[in-house]
Amino acid sequence: MSKPKKSFIPLGIAILTVSNKRKGADDTTGFYLSNACTEAGHRVVHHEVLPHNKYQIRERVSALIVNAEVSVIVLNGGTGFASDNQTIPGIRPLLDSEITGFGELFRQLSFVDIGPASMQSQALAGLANRTLICALPGSGGAAKLAWEHLLRPQLDARQGPCNFVPHLLNERCDDGASSCKN
Repeated sequence: MSKPKKSFIPLGIAILTVSNKRKGADDTTGFYLSNACTEAGHRVVHHEVLPHNKYQIRERVSALIVNAEVSVIVLNGGTGFASDNQTIPGIRPLLDSEITGFGELFRQLSFVDIGPASMQSQALAGLANRTLICALPGSGGAAKLAWEHLLRPQLDARQGPCNFVPHLLNERCDDGASSCKN
């Protein structure tokens, strides 16, 4: 007996750009991520630019992880070693579990493009309240690399042998309905 074919499940995604320089109109990396998510069939339910302030980042991410429309939060910017980068300290305390392989794979892929400078990326992913939270560097190239090689495949329920989608949906959502978080 063959397994039933899996279906694509559109997820609600929030895009947060962390920058003291970018404003809404020139958020090129945020717009790239929004467009890429939409083109992949997902819904962008929130898109915002935040300053490098770990408490503002934490407050916004906290609000989004309890929002039933949001299954994934993608932050871009503030993940390097500059003194004002606050993304990682802002989100790490919120995580129920960290997905260490995400940062490891991102740095490995990034090494091919930028060499040893890739070790300075603190790219991070984890789960909080059945919400996937991913923190990427703010450069467009880094966001594209993470989206194409890591996020897009793992946000597709058809991806095998496993993907993140079952971790983001409530057990009651066996029909693939969106927004089924606890």
